Amino acid sequence: MLPIVTRFAPSPTGDLHLGHAYAAWFAFTTAMRAHGRFLVRIEDIDLGRCRDDFIDRNLQDLHWLGLRWEEPVLRQSARMAHYQAAALDRLVGLGVTYPCLCTRKQIRAEIEAANGAAQGGDATRSIYPGLCRQRDRNETAQLIAGGASYAIRLDAARALAHTGDLVWRDAVRGNQPVRLSDHGDVVIARKKMATSYHLAVVIDDAAQGVTLVTRGEDLFAATHVHRLLYALLGLEAPQWLHHRLCCDASGRRLAKRSQDLSIRTLRDRGLTPAEVLAMAEAAVTRGSEQPMPAPCPPCTDA
Repeated sequence: MLPIVTRFAPSPTGDLHLGHAYAAWFAFTTAMRAHGRFLVRIEDIDLGRCRDDFIDRNLQDLHWLGLRWEEPVLRQSARMAHYQAAALDRLVGLGVTYPCLCTRKQIRAEIEAANGAAQGGDATRSIYPGLCRQRDRNETAQLIAGGASYAIRLDAARALAHTGDLVWRDAVRGNQPVRLSDHGDVVIARKKMATSYHLAVVIDDAAQGVTLVTRGEDLFAATHVHRLLYALLGLEAPQWLHHRLCCDASGRRLAKRSQDLSIRTLRDRGLTPAEVLAMAEAAVTRGSEQPMPAPCPPCTDA
């Protein structure tokens, strides 16, 4: 049986908060208890928001908490060409993508119009409505050649037709049939960036041999997309474990804007690592009245 390999992969757009402390410690202790391996990866493909000083601060905070990981730390920004060759070009070659020239304003207007026309529809629904899916490819190519901005979207229906039915396994909730109803045709690359969060995370988890992806339950729906990408690219899928989220006193999920709860701020106030981790555990408890169920037995066919 292969050893468990987990990872923690922050985006360096700000200081880490209690939610990051919990997620990192969860991944670390899960690996250590199984005599496995723990990795840290920097997900810095958003070059406009990610900063080197935050990378340094994030790693310092993790080290201060007591986490230790294998070196070197992989940085996604150094792998852009690899994402194109290993993933994007292959997906385009499979015929399961299409270029999308829609602006966010156009997409929002179309969604609002559709929601307004549908009786009893969900006004908050924001899935891309497929405006460019059937667009004339020659016209699209001419616009792109003329300098138009565009994104590359995964054609979900065509991709699932290519792979057939898929299942992924959550270590707590068990087997999950792949459904893309919550995401639709997701963006997998843009004009100036040959990848996306969805694409890069799949390529890197596979390249690093991650066998158990532990992360917050807010990413549960995204895992359907990731399982599909694993199948399309011929990669062996890991298992996943989606844990509860840290919440503030009002029950809202913590975010990087909550600077009063950043690890750096708490360090400066004189708290110890043990006290910060206890606060993180308490914040997770606030997020759910129910205890987290025990993991399901391991499964290798997900």
